[in-house]
Amino acid sequence: MEHAGLLQRGKFDPALPASLVLHLVIGLLLLAFLPDVQPTRAPQEESIDVEVVTPPPAAAIPVPPPAVVPPPLSHGDSGSSAGGDIVPVAPETASREMPSFPPALPKPMGSGPPPLRQATELSSAKTLANPRSRVALQLLGTLSSEERYLQLCNLEALEQVSRSRPGSAPDLVAPYAMKPEKVRGNSIEVDGGAFRSKRNWFNIRFHCEVDPAGKTVTAFAFAIGDVIPKDLWQEHNLVAEDGEADQ
Repeated sequence: MEHAGLLQRGKFDPALPASLVLHLVIGLLLLAFLPDVQPTRAPQEESIDVEVVTPPPAAAIPVPPPAVVPPPLSHGDSGSSAGGDIVPVAPETASREMPSFPPALPKPMGSGPPPLRQATELSSAKTLANPRSRVALQLLGTLSSEERYLQLCNLEALEQVSRSRPGSAPDLVAPYAMKPEKVRGNSIEVDGGAFRSKRNWFNIRFHCEVDPAGKTVTAFAFAIGDVIPKDLWQEHNLVAEDGEADQ
């Protein structure tokens, strides 16, 4: 069964026109009592004065030069890598290195005096044993021990120079010519001596040791120096020949 109040199919409901008229009247009343609504207008925009300020030109910024890239190597170049990769090249500024300077060489040290050379064979005792040295041997016996030591060392110096420089013919030694000698017991140290050879004078240094009895030289080391200039001879009492007066 259909619910009561619903329109049955094919029948006219006499209350339908009255319902439509009622809805129409209510709508008119609502329109009559609504307040007047003014149309909304968009607000007028106010004008604003705008001043355009031109900014100062920016300072020029130096732009580094672009990196120099070499052209790609061809397949036939021997310097190409096995995989054909191109080795990137650093910018030009990166390749600028400080020039390398050779290390400073050490300053040459002064030559200084030559080192003493030890005599391997002593000759003074053999010379004094010669019969021709009898007078010299007698004179040595009259000297003090210190002076005797010095004369024995002078004789050994002449023999060693003659052996080391054949043909030089040395004939006189002045152990205190340039600097006083040093005597310590039976040891003689000569740092500024001179010897004469063929009318010229040469520097000599030597260290000499004598036996306590003062009869023979037991050790001798020497070094021969340069020729002594003639303008120094008078100052150091050096003469070219025996018997010459001091110049």
